[in-house]
Amino acid sequence: MLQATNRIRERTDHRVAHYLTASPRAIERRLRQLDREWDVGRMLAANASGIALAGIGLGALVDRRFYAVPVLAAGFLLQHALQGWCPPLALLRRLGLRTREEIEEERDALRLVLSARAVGL
Repeated sequence: MLQATNRIRERTDHRVAHYLTASPRAIERRLRQLDREWDVGRMLAANASGIALAGIGLGALVDRRFYAVPVLAAGFLLQHALQGWCPPLALLRRLGLRTREEIEEERDALRLVLSARAVGL
């Protein structure tokens, strides 16, 4: 997972470097995109909820063995809440999903660029 974190960091640094020369309008547009970006925790919760609901539906309509699916999803959510990690988290990180803190770091850096321009630096 360290490789994924390093790749995410590099992409964020590259984006911030790109916006050093971008127009204030482009930076504002990127800030709005960041407001809508889902962090890895939100994605994990949404996916686990969807999988759990699908498992309940399949358990009720197809075969009761599908009731194991929501148990597994809930177990992963509990593990994430208690330990800050669960197996799906590594996959989501490899897919490039960032933590809320990583998104905020990019947002703060872009705001700093805007502030520096406002004072003429």
